[in-house]
Amino acid sequence: MSRVIVITGAGVGLGRALARTFAADGEQVALLGRTAAKVEAVAEELGDCAMAVECDVASPDAVRKAFAAIAKRHGRVDVLINNAAIFEPFKIASARDEQIVNTIATNVAGPMLCVREALPLMHRGAHVINVTSESVAITLPHLSVYQSTKAGLEQFSHRLYLELEPDGIRVSNVRAGMMYEEGKSWDVDMEAAIAFHEAATALGIHLGEKPLSQFTSVTGIFKMLLNLPPDLQAPHISLHARAADE
Repeated sequence: MSRVIVITGAGVGLGRALARTFAADGEQVALLGRTAAKVEAVAEELGDCAMAVECDVASPDAVRKAFAAIAKRHGRVDVLINNAAIFEPFKIASARDEQIVNTIATNVAGPMLCVREALPLMHRGAHVINVTSESVAITLPHLSVYQSTKAGLEQFSHRLYLELEPDGIRVSNVRAGMMYEEGKSWDVDMEAAIAFHEAATALGIHLGEKPLSQFTSVTGIFKMLLNLPPDLQAPHISLHARAADE
């Protein structure tokens, strides 16, 4: 029987790549995204196995409505992948209110809200996967809020693992490295992007020289996690891009 896999931030990037991978494997995918047109386009591409749900994960009401729709169609959730996140470099001294509040609400509260609504639909053998960032463990400028949210999500993953283990529900944290996909632009203020790159260079970090992996290269790790033997756990996995062999 196919699994019901809920993916947040499914309209672009890693979320979309995961949706395509799992749909190709015959799974049922529920695609959550803040922009309806993006997740609807992915669902139309994938066909009957996909449902698109407009959902800002930072909104408790939107999350409740989204999981009610999933419950109505499928009646259960086998896998929840908390992938949605805001990545925006800025210095805390000049940060706008909404930059701080929206990043924290989306990157930390969002996964918590989604887990809370998914749990009544989950069962023994279900799986929660939270996506964090290698920036938690390395020095990068202008990312104090983003890095703090991802570090907080890792702590949540660990505590959730302890909470749900007696119920037979797995929790995994995937710390991902720098990724891209062909044709996707970085949707961020140009001045902020330039300042970010300049500050990184001043620290001796040359972002243009760092290796990048494709979103599609990462999806196999998620498939592996969902197909673990019943006597194994994988609470934390770290992925880092490397230069491809010639």
